[in-house]
Amino acid sequence: MLDISARHAFGGFTLDAAFSAPPGVTAVFGASGAGKSTVLAVAAGLLRPDAGRVVVDGTVLLDTAAGVEVPVERRRCGVVFQDGRLLPHLSVEANLRYGLRRAPRGADGPGFGDVVDLLGIAPLLRRRPRALSGGERQRVALGRALLSRPRLLLMDEPLAALDAPRKADILPFLERLRDLAALPILYVTHDMAEVDRLADTLVLMEAGRVLAAGPVAALAARTNLPLLTNRRDAGAVLACVVDSHDPARGLTRLAFPGGALLVPLRPEPEGTALRLRVRARDVALATQAPAGLSSHNVLPAVIAAITPTGPHEVLATLQIGATAVLARLTRDSAATLGLAPGQAVFALLKATAADHG
Repeated sequence: MLDISARHAFGGFTLDAAFSAPPGVTAVFGASGAGKSTVLAVAAGLLRPDAGRVVVDGTVLLDTAAGVEVPVERRRCGVVFQDGRLLPHLSVEANLRYGLRRAPRGADGPGFGDVVDLLGIAPLLRRRPRALSGGERQRVALGRALLSRPRLLLMDEPLAALDAPRKADILPFLERLRDLAALPILYVTHDMAEVDRLADTLVLMEAGRVLAAGPVAALAARTNLPLLTNRRDAGAVLACVVDSHDPARGLTRLAFPGGALLVPLRPEPEGTALRLRVRARDVALATQAPAGLSSHNVLPAVIAAITPTGPHEVLATLQIGATAVLARLTRDSAATLGLAPGQAVFALLKATAADHG
């Protein structure tokens, strides 16, 4: 568990943020200039705030009030930056072993072979950084950080410099790390797709302050967070399990608490847990059971709330069993249908409306 609080003023910017990050991936999300990277700098010891406290698993790394400040090299923070920052004159193997040499004697952590296997970098060991793709460099940088046996892993927009295909290459490795690592990981990003796919916990930042923090699914379903609801990809995140496949129809059935969705055939085996973002703009409502539709997904729901999000739109919060889903509607549509909290409706979702998370 990481507990961090920091207050710092420089230039025209003031950071005043505090949150807790459990084991797993905590995504620190916000626009450029929100203070995300500054928080990581405080955790790593690269910035001493005017006032602050950093505690990892009960070990105090910083407490300005008590005069405690553990030096950077003794904090055991593994840091991965956008550009990897590999040592260009060393081979991949030598870069990795550099991280291993920085590990404290006797510290628990993965071995060299474990990290190489985890990240799939065995074929790269003899290469120099200049001979690697962007995604390969980031995998090596991540491996170097893991081999330093950190108690905390800090990742500062590690995929921001990669194009879509390279991101797709490295995301599975980050998922494996998330599932296997037993340490808190702070992951700075401004890409909601990365949040959906990797994060367990979400910290929303704006202008140096924490707007909200908590489980990704819980925050995604809230309608009082403009940083999320004003986005065109706003929507709920559903925790699903691959229930069954129907290759003849080209469909997969995904079960979630309260219902199920049919989506285009997926490669994951039955029983696989995954998360889907169902965009609010892709959910339509009907007050009567519709017929003669192309949509495979027509789910009974109850309107929990209707929240105005602008001069012409509202967000309807729907309860489908135990799961909350959002629907974006025009005010005119909501008025024409006479929608109100407590009303039973039918939610229509296109099979292609669900994104892998």
